[in-house]
Amino acid sequence: MTEHQQDFVPDGFEVPRTLDGEGFRLEPLGPQHNERDLAAWSGSIEHVRATPGFLGGWPPAEGMSAEANLADLVRHARDFEERRGFTYTVLEGAGEGDVIGCLYVYPAKDAPERVRVTSWVRADRAYLDAPVHAAVSRWLREAWPFDAGRIDYAPR
Repeated sequence: MTEHQQDFVPDGFEVPRTLDGEGFRLEPLGPQHNERDLAAWSGSIEHVRATPGFLGGWPPAEGMSAEANLADLVRHARDFEERRGFTYTVLEGAGEGDVIGCLYVYPAKDAPERVRVTSWVRADRAYLDAPVHAAVSRWLREAWPFDAGRIDYAPR
């Protein structure tokens, strides 16, 4: 772990576990979401890749096995618990609805003093992309310890 990852959020900062928005809810992504998460992104690969802020080869065009996706979710859950980065699942509605997207809050790899935020929603829930972005942007300003000038989150 780098020094910047250790300092990503201050000691004593209580990381928010949820955010309730209009038509969606965030909760920490974990292994319990594997089947629904895999279905959400693998059915919307081109849409996710076209979402502002997504660069590179994710999601993989060829998809991923359930086992590989599970390993990825376990890694994200470990990062969350170790405070190295925070990945949330975006659930439809206010409870245990369908997984309709993801939100990632991590130090930027090329500039770890910056906060890189990305989010996506399924193609069939594209109308929620802007509301998720607006709610998360407000949440980051109001509930997180990041200076707004350090946050990189592609506009919608």
